[in-house]
Amino acid sequence: MDKALVPAGLAEDLARLERALDRAGALTRAERLTRLSPQQPAGDAQRRQAVEQRSRDWSQVRPEWGLAGNAAFVAAPRSRTAHLSLEGRTFLHEYDWRQDEGFEVLKLIMTAPMVVANWINLQYYGSVVDPEHLGAGNKVLHNVVGGRIGVLEGNGGDLRIGLAWQSLHDGRDWVHEPLRLSVFIEAPQAAMDQVLRDHASVTDLVDNGWLHLFRIDPGGGIYRRTSQGRWAAAD
Repeated sequence: MDKALVPAGLAEDLARLERALDRAGALTRAERLTRLSPQQPAGDAQRRQAVEQRSRDWSQVRPEWGLAGNAAFVAAPRSRTAHLSLEGRTFLHEYDWRQDEGFEVLKLIMTAPMVVANWINLQYYGSVVDPEHLGAGNKVLHNVVGGRIGVLEGNGGDLRIGLAWQSLHDGRDWVHEPLRLSVFIEAPQAAMDQVLRDHASVTDLVDNGWLHLFRIDPGGGIYRRTSQGRWAAAD
């Protein structure tokens, strides 16, 4: 980002954002390194160096775990989840339907980031439940085909799809639990139903069970959208 383009009146907001991102980065590095390495550097500067060095090390077949473990997507005021430890398994969107005139932001959330999160989730899901057909095999043996067409495992066979074994397994156990994405959105039922009526492809994901859609009402109650297109109180 070119900071020179930021209006002077927003300078303090930008500085506050940068401080918040630095704190979030430090917490994330400390949390991630516990899964990547048994030996933890003492300070944040050392942790940052360790993470960056690992990410550039071509001999490291497990430089990071990417989005392994993803299980949920939440679009609601941050106060709904601020007190929870989500263990890095949730896609979070700050969303307040009361400020969403015409529910244009809700439509955007349900037709774009929610769908992308589901793609990610299903890629991990398929790569774990059927790694032979839906995974990419051993990344140590990958050979890139045609620049960006795909990869082969070894020097022959079919193009491999999905995720490599090293993105899913730490050598002893799976690092991803195959679960269909659970989506929690705080918004009026009528508005969510309208988005589903207007976008058949999104409705197909929900009603055919490719993801689980839940609605949070203002009182905190949670309702699940059933395959029959109705809303039922979640257990």
